[in-house]
Amino acid sequence: MWKIERDVLDLILEASKSTYPTEFAGALRARNDVITELILVPGTFSSYAGAMLQFHTLPIDRSVVGTIHSHPSPIPYPSAQDLALFDRWGRIHIIVAAPFNERSWRAFDGRGEEVPLEVIAP
Repeated sequence: MWKIERDVLDLILEASKSTYPTEFAGALRARNDVITELILVPGTFSSYAGAMLQFHTLPIDRSVVGTIHSHPSPIPYPSAQDLALFDRWGRIHIIVAAPFNERSWRAFDGRGEEVPLEVIAP
């Protein structure tokens, strides 16, 4: 089961709030199935309609395990474009939706299936 450190989740929620109404996007780094870091991907383009990550700018690093992005709407579920990304890249993905609080995010696997993500102390 995947876990995420509380301070990483808090950072994701705050970053998503601060970029609203455009989408926020980044990558996730983990150690032993614990997400420990949010990675800001150089060259990421964000708009009201979506975000594009420049994966080629990431270091070659097996600890980079997935993505995070926000939805300006209150719907934290993957779109068709999200599912295509999940299928091609990463093992764990987080979608944060407005109002960007403790109850407005979900985690998904590479198939787009919702998975539990336990929030833990760092």
